Amino acid sequence: MQQARDIFSYRKFWAARFGAAPQLPLSRADMERLGWGSCDVVLVTGDAYVDHPSFGMALIGRLLEAQGFRVGILAQPDWHSAEPFEEFGRPNLFFGVTGGNMDSMVNRYTSDRRIRSNDAYTPHGAADRRPDRCVLVYAQRCREAYKDVPIVLGGIEASLRRVAHYDYWSDKVRRSVLVDAKADLLVYGNGERQVVEIAHRLAGGEPVSALTDIRGTAYIRRAPAAGWREIDSTRIDRPGAIAAPADPYQETPAGCGSQARDAAPALHFTRPTRGQGNTVIRLPAFEALRDDPVLYAHASRVLHQETNPHNARALVQRHGAFDVWLNPPALPLTTSEMDRVYGLPYSRLPHRRYGDAPIPAFEMIQHSVTIMRGCFGGCTFCSITEHEGRIIQSRSEESILREIETIRDTSPAFTGVISDLGGPTANMYRLACKSREIEASCRRPSCVYPGICKNLGTDHGPLIRLYRRARQLPGIKKILIGSGLRYDLAVMSPEYVKELVTHHVGGYLKIAPEHTEPGPLSKMMKPGIGTYDRFKAMFDRYSREAGKEQYLIPYFIAAHPGTTDEDMLNLALWLKKNGFRADQVQSFLPSPMAVATAMYHSRKNPLHRISRNGETVETPRKLTQRRLHKAFLRYHDPDNWPLLREALKRMGRADLIGNGKHHLVPAWQPRGTGAAGTVTSRSARPFRTQHSGLPPQGRKTASRKSSKKKRGG
Repeated sequence: MQQARDIFSYRKFWAARFGAAPQLPLSRADMERLGWGSCDVVLVTGDAYVDHPSFGMALIGRLLEAQGFRVGILAQPDWHSAEPFEEFGRPNLFFGVTGGNMDSMVNRYTSDRRIRSNDAYTPHGAADRRPDRCVLVYAQRCREAYKDVPIVLGGIEASLRRVAHYDYWSDKVRRSVLVDAKADLLVYGNGERQVVEIAHRLAGGEPVSALTDIRGTAYIRRAPAAGWREIDSTRIDRPGAIAAPADPYQETPAGCGSQARDAAPALHFTRPTRGQGNTVIRLPAFEALRDDPVLYAHASRVLHQETNPHNARALVQRHGAFDVWLNPPALPLTTSEMDRVYGLPYSRLPHRRYGDAPIPAFEMIQHSVTIMRGCFGGCTFCSITEHEGRIIQSRSEESILREIETIRDTSPAFTGVISDLGGPTANMYRLACKSREIEASCRRPSCVYPGICKNLGTDHGPLIRLYRRARQLPGIKKILIGSGLRYDLAVMSPEYVKELVTHHVGGYLKIAPEHTEPGPLSKMMKPGIGTYDRFKAMFDRYSREAGKEQYLIPYFIAAHPGTTDEDMLNLALWLKKNGFRADQVQSFLPSPMAVATAMYHSRKNPLHRISRNGETVETPRKLTQRRLHKAFLRYHDPDNWPLLREALKRMGRADLIGNGKHHLVPAWQPRGTGAAGTVTSRSARPFRTQHSGLPPQGRKTASRKSSKKKRGG
């Protein structure tokens, strides 16, 4: 396997003599109090500044500070003019621009394209502190303020828009954000390696135009690259109805799980060629993707083949007169590097400028601990793999325990409860391929779909030991698990499920089967509902053995590509049969670059070889159908009953209308409800659960309990 330079091995920049700041400066006055005459790097972000490692700008800022650079944070600046972007003066090295912890469009708009009423990353949850397409607007203002200062884009918004991408809010394919922002570099993925190298090389006198060889970055080329062998992407995955001759690129890496290959032959991916270090794949040009959805699906498929940092090839895509060049992904951080990154001197508090103003996202995560990164689940609607990669990066037990002790000893609001030990997924800590050689060559999009790969290590022992050691720390009353649980992995370790259920569930555990029907589940790359049933049986058994009354809260998605009205009806019947009443539901939101978004836009399935005459993916696109699918999830809401009755009659299922227990919706309508068949959510409660064995006081608790835990796969 390839090795990367340790990010803490660089010689520190001269400004390291200033030491670590209590909090990074938010203003020129803060900067001057620290004795700085200028900033080497100014990070511009759409989030409020919280000095906590769960906030990207704080993590990158503290990392650059540890390298000896002076870093200022320009948090949620007024974007209507360039003047606020001159707050710190001219940065000596570069502007780092990010939309924040979320894509700004996902942050500001619902799946129905309605403006959200709050922003969890802003004091008081105010919803008007960032513009649409944050990265573009901020980069433009930075250029207006100091036109000769390099601009480096980063964060989730830039990462997921690094190539031509379908944009749900404008309903069209947009250019790479690097082109529209007129930036110098784009950092994609977790950016520690890239940002550290960029800062040191710029500080060493290299021009930003020379930084073309950094993994995990994209830049604009105006001339062909000398010494590179270019492969047209259609040689690797031909998007047409004509059968291509056998091609060596179509092989599947040996040892990647015969069971999975037999179950889903369409998931074969290409083997890298020799000399891939100087091989670049040319994706179809932006102009071609803009006009041809089938080509878009093809490009999505090829891009997702090139995500393993150990075998990925460079990608290039034409935009008008120039190319956007993507270097292969950055290599994952080692455990030692992860420990040092999370051990930097964060205050773990919002900046003092905000006073006592609540910042909802901070309140949710202030007493949580990140133990790992990445996800090999490959859920097609999720952006984690595209951003963090599918190779798990884990911290050491000692590092995690030290952070818990730091929270205990320094947090003024700590009551003895750690709200989460997790990450993108609760139970992938230290899980990896059994063979480093296979891991380095594999191109499968998921290690757990359609079945768990035989080469995947599923030992939950290290995570169980971590839980036990954490519980034994003095002053720790309870440790909850709030990250999304991958239950198809959990059932492989009954000991883990018992440990989780006995000690780490606060009455309710959220998991995400997402659907019950095989059609949509196959498009999501999620396990069948039978796996959920297996996990539920284990959950119930160990809850009884522990003498605890605990319940699973399942999450489901409406209107996902591959979902028919009949699928949603069957899901509604399953919900009623199992006594679940969802107070809040979600519709599929096509985020940039996700595989499911390519399905939504193209009506083709990038999990299979693309053919113009091949499979067409059922895609709920019209607002009326999307509302119907949400209504099925909230079958119990009288406001939805007129819409559901109409749909049931159209579907030939009028037998489900009536007042009996076997009916889905009643034939009568309460006065004052059902206007225009709208879909509403009457409260902030995530779920109201009904269980025949739950006593009245328990039902009351279940209906009133509100949880802010993170949801996941």
